Amino acid sequence: MALRHAVLAALLDGEFSGYQLAKAFDAGVANFWHALPQQLYAELTKLEADGLVAGRQVIQETRPNKRLFHVTDEGLAELERFAATAAKPSFIRDDLLVKVQAVDRIDAAPVIEQLTARARTAAAKAEILEQLAARLRGGRDEAEFLAHGSRLGPYLTCLRGLAFERETRDWCERSAAVLQARYDDGEQS
Repeated sequence: MALRHAVLAALLDGEFSGYQLAKAFDAGVANFWHALPQQLYAELTKLEADGLVAGRQVIQETRPNKRLFHVTDEGLAELERFAATAAKPSFIRDDLLVKVQAVDRIDAAPVIEQLTARARTAAAKAEILEQLAARLRGGRDEAEFLAHGSRLGPYLTCLRGLAFERETRDWCERSAAVLQARYDDGEQS
């Protein structure tokens, strides 16, 4: 997947400025595709040049003018093409896992600290995603929303992000506890 597809998918919810897109990206899309704001602005420029999004200038009296972007019919066709192609399997590439792999031969203390910090970060992200899921449901329980709610895609990707963050939190907490117990027993270097 290219960043262009993630941007097009994020713009399906309406018309956004680059700033609003970055905020929306951070709140939803970032749980499966990370991008810096400057990457989003550059991608919007490319998408507009390719005719996949259209922008319009909004004159503001007390603020600088802004451009709002929306997906064009060509952009929607591009998303259709992308959706029809086979998805590549995902994989994990994580420097913390390399450190855990080597923990039997290195000082475990900094690895334990990093696992603990990662668990806290994952817990905080899970809390944000839980709030996002509730907001997306709009007061409905999950079964009702899944059966009748609109914009099911963002909800399902939110659930995937939530499961990922919870699993990361749980694994980091467990690994840190196992290593700490061994470290306390004097078995680690």
